[in-house]
Amino acid sequence: MRARQPWVRCLATTALAAGFSAAFAGPAALAVSPLPSSAPAPPPGRWRDASLDDYRKHLADLIPLVQTCGRARDLKNCDPLLIGPDDRVPLAEGANAERRLVRYGWLRVLFSGAEEPDEPATHSGGAQKSGSAEANAQAAQPTTSQLLQAAAHRLAYDLAQASRAFPTEAANTQERAIMEEVLAGRDFRGLEQPSARDTVMEKVGAWLNHLIESATRLRARSAWIGRLLVWGFISAVCVGLVVFLLQLERRWRVRLVPESREAAPSAASARNWQLWLDDARQAAAAGNWREAIHFMYWAAISRLESRRLWPADRARTPREYLALVAPEDPRRTGLAALTGSFERVWYGGRAAVESDYRRAEEIATSLIEGGAA
Repeated sequence: MRARQPWVRCLATTALAAGFSAAFAGPAALAVSPLPSSAPAPPPGRWRDASLDDYRKHLADLIPLVQTCGRARDLKNCDPLLIGPDDRVPLAEGANAERRLVRYGWLRVLFSGAEEPDEPATHSGGAQKSGSAEANAQAAQPTTSQLLQAAAHRLAYDLAQASRAFPTEAANTQERAIMEEVLAGRDFRGLEQPSARDTVMEKVGAWLNHLIESATRLRARSAWIGRLLVWGFISAVCVGLVVFLLQLERRWRVRLVPESREAAPSAASARNWQLWLDDARQAAAAGNWREAIHFMYWAAISRLESRRLWPADRARTPREYLALVAPEDPRRTGLAALTGSFERVWYGGRAAVESDYRRAEEIATSLIEGGAA
């Protein structure tokens, strides 16, 4: 037991010195080492959530305990379990105030070696003459009695600091007024809060910069991998741009037809769509369902063509008319159904009945009314 006393004294001296340096920082010493909210919880029983009153009472109980240990120096009065758990003390008033963990491990280390008597000072002539570093360090170490006295002084000082009121923050009224005056100047007049779009674009830009930097660093290590990533990224951008331009050109070619362009004499729109519709109804009244479907199809084509959905040209087949309609156009589904019915009856030689005509008339009417919108 006596052989490990220098180590115990060394640990206690180090902990006590660190405690005094934190304590003499003033009333703000409680805010030196706040316990992070994400820190793992210590084992149960090692600390407790204590109010300031509980913390002061704990310190007041520890002072006579240390003094008694310094006088008795036995296992009963210097039991480390008498010190109790560490205190997690609030740094400000309020229920949600941040807390700091005040540890008493240094005092437990001191109590664990307090039952050992103080070592007498060595006066070995050989050691003094040799001036070894070990002898000088041992002579400079305080005794356990001195450490217990210093611990009592430290606890008393902590109790005095904990009894003080929390420092109030300055209002900073003058500084705030000066800052508001500066921000109201002409140089800061156009400042605005960043929008959600600006925030997203900033994150995208930061991600691209990080990606390029990573590729550059990888290229420095493996030239072919870095070169593959860089050219792969450039190729992907180019392919996406080409696809976008092709889709844009197709929309222009299909939809952007000059309004002043007149229909060709043989085009479906050269004959008014209402005339095609009258012919279809006359054929239906006569029971000629095949002719009625034929006229109803061209009535729809004439109406759509008159609205510049595609350039006028009678030389197209029904499938070519359908291919000119953009896939996302809502009229494409109806025109596909009407085209299929017309092809089956007119080119396929299928016998037409009244229900076929009624269905074709319903689809054509929907296309005609949509074209008029």
